[in-house]
Amino acid sequence: MANHKSAKTRINRNNKRSIINGARRSRVRTFVKKVEAAIAASDKETAAAAFKTAESELMRSVRKGVFPMNKVARTVSRLSKKIKAL
Repeated sequence: MANHKSAKTRINRNNKRSIINGARRSRVRTFVKKVEAAIAASDKETAAAAFKTAESELMRSVRKGVFPMNKVARTVSRLSKKIKAL
């Protein structure tokens, strides 16, 4: 338990940020799943369109500090490779 005001404030702030970051993380995962579903259906046009939106969401999540840059770069690279292989 926090014993002084700044620690209590920090706990409240961390809880709020955790909820916001969780929502952002979930949103990004949804966009990635849409790309993977289009790849599984062998629909290159839909996959490419979904990839474009997913890529921007992934990069936005990096700017917001939700995911590390290397993880996002790796994910984008792998998705791109799968789309090119269709």
